[in-house]
Amino acid sequence: MEKQTVFLVSGERSGDLHAAELLDAFVSTDAGKDKAYAGLGGPELRKKYGEGFEDWVEEAAVIGITEVLKKYGWFKKKFAEILQRIEALDPAAVILVDYPGFNLRLAKALRKKGYKGKICYYISPQVWAWNRGRIPQMAKLLDLMLCVFEFEKALYEESGLQTEWVGHPMVEELDERRVKIERQSNLVGLFPGSRSREVKSLLPSMLQASERLAREFPEVDFELAVASDKIMELVNGILLENDFTDRDRLTAKVGESHRLMQEATAAWVASGTATLEAGFYGLPYALVYQVSAVTYWIAKMVVKIPYIGMVNILADQLVVKEFIQSEVTAKNLYKEMKELLSNEQYREQMEANLAEVKLQLGGGGAHKKAALAIAECLS
Repeated sequence: MEKQTVFLVSGERSGDLHAAELLDAFVSTDAGKDKAYAGLGGPELRKKYGEGFEDWVEEAAVIGITEVLKKYGWFKKKFAEILQRIEALDPAAVILVDYPGFNLRLAKALRKKGYKGKICYYISPQVWAWNRGRIPQMAKLLDLMLCVFEFEKALYEESGLQTEWVGHPMVEELDERRVKIERQSNLVGLFPGSRSREVKSLLPSMLQASERLAREFPEVDFELAVASDKIMELVNGILLENDFTDRDRLTAKVGESHRLMQEATAAWVASGTATLEAGFYGLPYALVYQVSAVTYWIAKMVVKIPYIGMVNILADQLVVKEFIQSEVTAKNLYKEMKELLSNEQYREQMEANLAEVKLQLGGGGAHKKAALAIAECLS
């Protein structure tokens, strides 16, 4: 008898890691045994589960409206290929991991083509931020929604969609990356992001602010978190263009972001997953965000919430300052970091607020809880 297939789709590096951990947990359940696995993801899924998984994240992981439009032809072709592949495999279940812009369209197209299997969504899309009206539509397409934030559960359940709150998957992962280290009162972290475009956009202002702070705080050193060797090449070029006077006080390291989040006393952090990670570790920081003018204009038109940082969204208040678009200047970043370095009461209040937010991320084990919920859905 031919094995039933479970098909996964993730489109970013973080989603690839989450999908691989989810599968690790799912294959150990009764529903996960004697299944074949295939789909699209990144290097982690391919390494663990073989050639049935296409590594496409380098091409698929783009951010921003204009950036997506530039690759419209590629995405259109890929979308058609995936539909054909799923149709040929006729899997027992399709598990969509994050990547909502693509995955929600895929769910709709699958149902339109008559796909009768289960469609489960892991890491609930944040439609509550830009279009809550989509939730009833999603309820018609999906069999199971797995939420990472507790407040989301009620929103999805109102539409009749089976929903489970599993907590945030990063809790367990970040706990495992804890190191025995004390915060250094004289260390500032720079986290300019993991994508080339955001590093090009944000790092120069961070460096100029650091230069000014270095003159005012002679005891302070600066460390730059670099996402990959490829990004390091870009960083080295930017460092040459923005000559740092006392170069011995600025270091750049690849793959050390989680250690730096636990060692630095304060930081600038590019908007994205890293801001929640920094919050988890209790690192006081300022959020920085800059995309193309068109992308930002469209986002402003559709986003219905007052903050962009998840820490602030969860707290429903401005826990960390947000510097957005034209506000990302050396002067603004300097002023906020000076406050974080020199005002102990301000910094400690931020740390207390971050500790409150951390409680809303759940107690760990998200992948296992999600796997059990999917197993129950399939059975």
